[in-house]
Amino acid sequence: MIDTLDREIAEGEERIRLDVQDDGIGVLTLCRPEKLNGWSWESSRQLGLMADRIRFDERIGVALLRAEGRAFCAGIDVTAPGGAITGRSAAERTQNYYEGIRWVHERFAAFARLPQPVVAAVHGYCLGFGFELALMADIRIAADDAVFALPEAQLGVAVDAGGDLRIARDAGAGWAKYLALTGGRIDAPTAHRLGILQLVTAREELEREARAIAAAIAANAPLAVRAIKRNIDLYADAGLAETLDRTALSAALTLTSDDAREGYAAKAARRPPHFEGG
Repeated sequence: MIDTLDREIAEGEERIRLDVQDDGIGVLTLCRPEKLNGWSWESSRQLGLMADRIRFDERIGVALLRAEGRAFCAGIDVTAPGGAITGRSAAERTQNYYEGIRWVHERFAAFARLPQPVVAAVHGYCLGFGFELALMADIRIAADDAVFALPEAQLGVAVDAGGDLRIARDAGAGWAKYLALTGGRIDAPTAHRLGILQLVTAREELEREARAIAAAIAANAPLAVRAIKRNIDLYADAGLAETLDRTALSAALTLTSDDAREGYAAKAARRPPHFEGG
């Protein structure tokens, strides 16, 4: 696992970039397009750093989450350093995964609970951790080429950052189970119909539409905007924190399973996995 100290981001290691604009918009950009913005422990650390910067920046009234390249985020970057957590025993390895995932949840919570609203502009692949990240935004807009999925079960692991819970909140438990249990992909119009997206637009219009919504929010009274977000979240997320702890334990147990080892090996070898339930 990475060094989790709140050090500065080393040159060339930038996963997320923050640009503060004069109109009150803080543009948060996933900036590893050569890796399809694949997620890693370091991505989670940087997200926490950026969330702290946004929270205390009086110039930012709203954050706009976007991505460079042909994908928003294609899920976990399996080539990233520190991807596998070790331990002297199976129990210690599971415990280490549990604490690691809880640490990720804390970084994600800092982002999801920002006092400023977050508008997400999604295009291309939005899979796994990428989908879960987008679901933490307050308002989600997607290009008509966006594709969404939670493929974790196909790899032998549980959904680990609460994406299935947020889909259950926004689209209903049945759709959460359908997406998380099958790992199947849905397109932007389907996600919009389910209430996961608030708007679908042409790819060439995505940035303009997202910025227009962000600008409309930034132009409103900051105290009122923050109060509205906080009140709605308190209602919509009731019980979420407790359930996320159970999610972390489920993810730790499945990530250390033989099925997970088989799932990742099968994906690397481009063959069907042979799960045995262990």
